[in-house]
Amino acid sequence: MYEGAIQDLIDELGRLPGVGPKSAQRIAFHVLSADPVDVKRLAQALQRVKELVRFCTRCFNVAEAELCRICRDPRRSDEVFCVVEEPKDVVAIERTGEFRGRYHVLGGAINPLEGIGPDNLRIRELMTRLADGACKELILATDPNTEGEATATYLALLVKPMGLNVTRLASGLPVGGDLEYADEITLGRAFEGRRAV
Repeated sequence: MYEGAIQDLIDELGRLPGVGPKSAQRIAFHVLSADPVDVKRLAQALQRVKELVRFCTRCFNVAEAELCRICRDPRRSDEVFCVVEEPKDVVAIERTGEFRGRYHVLGGAINPLEGIGPDNLRIRELMTRLADGACKELILATDPNTEGEATATYLALLVKPMGLNVTRLASGLPVGGDLEYADEITLGRAFEGRRAV
């Protein structure tokens, strides 16, 4: 539609996840009309993230040093590990303030249709971490979808011989939701996960 640099920017923005053609165009024209200082700051932030950010060598969360801040924190418990798919899941759990153990980021979930099997995830590294025997409970916090369930089931079967207490995050009805709008699977899980009051 456009020519030269503006079309190149729209094309590049459109390659980002969750950014469609119209959003890419809006962002490109925002950048075009923005103050040059703001655009330079954005460009520097993009460059810095590629230069400085890497994955923690222990848990594979994002970090700017060899170990992430959670792995460096001596107050965290080594007896409980929470397995998640992506670094953004660590942030979501940390916001709750409920978990004080260690994390392990798999880097995705088992998805045969996309060609992602157990060997494409950081499962081998998880098993190495669990081998020292310090961990007593493994919390499987993979997404509640087909891929996440397959990954959780695979991991549960894999670590069962180690004698660990393996748990899965509860799933069910959202706070503030109405029963009439819940799908059968969500409602079924809510019944399975009911607890005494």
